[in-house]
Amino acid sequence: MSVNHVVLGTGAVGRCILDELVRRGEPVCVVNRSGRLEEIPAGVEVKAADLFDPAQVKEVTRGAQVVYQAAVPAYHEVATKFPSLQKSILEGLTGSNAKLVIVENLYMYGDTNGSPMTEETPHHAHTRKGRARKDASQAAFEAHGAGRVRVTSARGSDYFGPWGLDSSTTFGSRQLYPLLQGKTVQMIGRTDIPHTHTFLKDFGRALVILGERDEADGQAWHVPNDHPRITQGEMLKMFAEEAGLTFKMTSVGAGMLRFAGLFSPPAKELVEMMYEFDQPFIVDSSRFETTFGMKATPMREAIRETVAWYKSHPGKK
Repeated sequence: MSVNHVVLGTGAVGRCILDELVRRGEPVCVVNRSGRLEEIPAGVEVKAADLFDPAQVKEVTRGAQVVYQAAVPAYHEVATKFPSLQKSILEGLTGSNAKLVIVENLYMYGDTNGSPMTEETPHHAHTRKGRARKDASQAAFEAHGAGRVRVTSARGSDYFGPWGLDSSTTFGSRQLYPLLQGKTVQMIGRTDIPHTHTFLKDFGRALVILGERDEADGQAWHVPNDHPRITQGEMLKMFAEEAGLTFKMTSVGAGMLRFAGLFSPPAKELVEMMYEFDQPFIVDSSRFETTFGMKATPMREAIRETVAWYKSHPGKK
């Protein structure tokens, strides 16, 4: 079978890229370290590879037209390992005809003092993970400029949706399973200020669109988000309403996360990101929407799908 699309990484965003490609009837291969995947859609090939090895990257992407870079180290290893992972992928694709579509976040912008972020926002990363993301992004677009690899990227905010179990996100397993179990939901930082969230299905759809469109090349794009100025508290209320439940909420700050970090590496890594949660954190995605004609899934619909997925996947970690 000829495979035009290769997805590197099978975390939450990788899964949504896979689902979008399957929905479009595209042949697709996904790559992770184990070569195994839960709930594999029919016709999808799964391969094992060490993506820190450029030779293995070259082998598993051979003949691909589009490669989606959704692989990421464990959250507490991003600062030390992500740049070398991306470097290996760039080296493995150099000289191929594949277009590289990279999953990015917003860490490279740093603290914008509450101002909305656009693709033109300067990169003033001031955290370890932010600098790692900034360096990796810069290296990728330099490779594009030098003609070594065709590159584009999609930048999403804190995500939610099917497979969005990550303990470092604000509407993942640590929030939604307790909600559905009638327990107190523990949020991060202030819950009464705007904080943009990205629906995972929109993330996957945006990345596939970028893979299709030549005008996307050489640029980073913000994934469309519905209600970019919604607060965490308002979102949690909507989740509870869709689940038909009442909810109790508490919130933790940097001090509690530092204490939790003594026992949990992901909690420790969240401390330096608290600037995102003590002031407005707003993403402007109008450039993508205008250029490619994509609108985000309405928030109520996205939350309804997310609640349904969590109910059908109880107790996952």
